[in-house]
Amino acid sequence: METKFIKRIVLILSLTFAGLLFIAAFPLTNYFGDAEEETKTIASADSLPDKHMQKEFNVKFGGRLTIDLRTGGMIEIEGWDKEVVDAQVTIEGSDAEDVQLELEQNGNDVEIISFYDGDMENGYHANTNIVVKIPNKYDIDFSTMGGGVKLDNLNGELSGRTMGGELNLSHLRGMLNVSTMGGNITVKDCEVDGEVQTMGGEVRVENVTGDLNAKTMGGKVKQVNVKSKKGNEGDEVNISTMGGDIEVDEAMNGTKVRTMGGDITVNKAAKFVDAETYGGDIKIYSIDGSVSAETKGGDVSVNMAGDPNEGDHFVYITSFGGDIVLSVPSGLSMDIDIEIAFTKDKWRKNGDVKIISDFDIAQKTTDEWDDSKGSSRKYLRGKGEINGGKHKIKIRTINGNVTLKKS
Repeated sequence: METKFIKRIVLILSLTFAGLLFIAAFPLTNYFGDAEEETKTIASADSLPDKHMQKEFNVKFGGRLTIDLRTGGMIEIEGWDKEVVDAQVTIEGSDAEDVQLELEQNGNDVEIISFYDGDMENGYHANTNIVVKIPNKYDIDFSTMGGGVKLDNLNGELSGRTMGGELNLSHLRGMLNVSTMGGNITVKDCEVDGEVQTMGGEVRVENVTGDLNAKTMGGKVKQVNVKSKKGNEGDEVNISTMGGDIEVDEAMNGTKVRTMGGDITVNKAAKFVDAETYGGDIKIYSIDGSVSAETKGGDVSVNMAGDPNEGDHFVYITSFGGDIVLSVPSGLSMDIDIEIAFTKDKWRKNGDVKIISDFDIAQKTTDEWDDSKGSSRKYLRGKGEINGGKHKIKIRTINGNVTLKKS
C-alpha cells in the first residue's frame, strides 16, 4: 500500500515538472500577447489621424486652378472677391500617410495634385477631400478618379471630369465643359455655353441662359427655363440620352432631342423641333415653327402655334406603331399628305384605322393587300390642299389613327 502511494506521488511530481518545462519553453504571451498586439495594430491603423493641409496663394484675377486627384476624392470650388487661392485638403483613411500632395504656384496659376506613394498591391484606403476658394474670375480644370464635384460662383473657362460622382454646378458664368462617368448633373442659375455629359445619370438644367448641350447615356434630361443670351440669336437646345426621358421647358431657338428609350416632352419652342425616340411618346405642347418627330413605338401629339403667315411650318411626323394628333392654326396654308399602313393581323383584330380631320381632305383605302414589305398590309391615304398648300404636312404611321385638328 505504501509502495503504491509513493509511486503516485512520484508520478504527480513528474507531470508537474514536465508541465513547468512546457510553460517555460512556450510562454503564454506567445499565444495571447501576439493577438493582443495585432488588435492594437489594427485599431491603431484605423484610428490614424487625418492628414490636413491648408495653404494660401496670392494671385490675380484671370489665372487658372488645376486639380488632379489621382487618388480620387471630392472637389469643392467656390469663388470669392479676393485675389487669393485658399486650399483646404483633408485626407482620410488607413493609408492616408501614403498619399502625397503637391500644392504649387506658377506665376498666376495654382496646381494641386494628389497621388499614392505606397504599396498598391492590395489597393489603398484613403479619401482626399479638397475645398478651394478662388478669385471669382478664374479658370479651372479639374480631374478626379472618383468623387463628387461642386462648383459655385465662378466666372471663366470651367472644365473637368470625374470618374464616378455627381456634378453640382451653380451661379457660373463663362464656358462650361464637364463630364462624369457615373453620376447626376445639376446646372442651376448659370449663364454658360458649352456641354455637360454623364455616362450613367440624370441631367437637370434649370434657370440657365446660354447655349448649353446636355448628354446622358442612361438617364433623364430635364431643362427648365433655359434661354439664349440677350442680344444673341444663340444655338438650338441639343439633348441626347441612351435610356431616359427628355423634357424641354422652353427652346425659343429650336431644339434637337434624341433618346433611345424614353418619352420626349417639349413644352414651348420656336423655329423648329427635331425629336426622335426609339421607344416612347412625343408630346410637343407649343411650337411656332417646323416639326420633325419620329418614334419607333409610341404616340405623337403636336400643337402648332404662332402666326400661320410667318415663318416655316412644315410638319413631318412618323410613328411605327401609334396614334398621331396634330393641331394647327385654321389659317395655315397646307399641302396635306397622310398615310396609314395597317397590317392584316391588326386589321382582323382591331378593325379599320381612321383619319379624323377638321379640314376637307380626300381619303382612300387601297383595294389589295401589299406583301412587298413582309407583313400583308393595306393603306389609308388622306390628301388635300388647304389655304393654298404652302407648307408640307406629311404624316406616316402603322396600325394607328391620325387626327388633324384646328387649334
